[in-house]
Amino acid sequence: MLKKNLLSIAVVTAAVSLAACNDTETVTEPVEPEATTEVMTEPMVDAEPMVDAEPMADTDMANAEVIANQNITELAAGNEDLSTLVAALQAADLDQTLASDGQFTVFAPTNDAFAKLLETLGITQDELLADKELLTSVLTYHVVPDAVVKAADIPYGTDITTVNGKAFMISDANVITAANGGTANIAATDIMATNGVVHVIDAVLLPE
Repeated sequence: MLKKNLLSIAVVTAAVSLAACNDTETVTEPVEPEATTEVMTEPMVDAEPMVDAEPMADTDMANAEVIANQNITELAAGNEDLSTLVAALQAADLDQTLASDGQFTVFAPTNDAFAKLLETLGITQDELLADKELLTSVLTYHVVPDAVVKAADIPYGTDITTVNGKAFMISDANVITAANGGTANIAATDIMATNGVVHVIDAVLLPE
């Protein structure tokens, strides 16, 4: 009887122990590893090579040179500072000559240059324009015939013969010395016309 009770106690104890083990055992479900998102990058496309722009063509504007589209008379008529010269050319009937197809180099006095001449001569502009002989002599002294003498081609220190028949000389400082000893400065050069070139001067040249 005692053995039977002891056996029963042993069975119960074992059962309790087994139940306790089952209660304390923690079952962990396997955890799946976090998914890693792989970022796919498109391969870089080589950029098109930059094309160098074509260099701009140099534009030679030295000495006020322009594309010629007017004859000398038209060019002078379009310049307000040469209006007295234009009036003088018309009074001397030389405007049509400088509009012709010849080749001329003209040293063109400005309005201020003519104003100084009038003061020197002690006459008015109307009196000057009325003296055709004087006008013709003076104006033709400012024209070199049958030649387009640009600034780079001026023969410094050499007599330059004019339509008048008399000559003047130009120094390398661009100062003209007339036959009567008077001087004029070249203020602008190489103004191109269809029939020649114009250089602007600040005094009227006198042949005598």
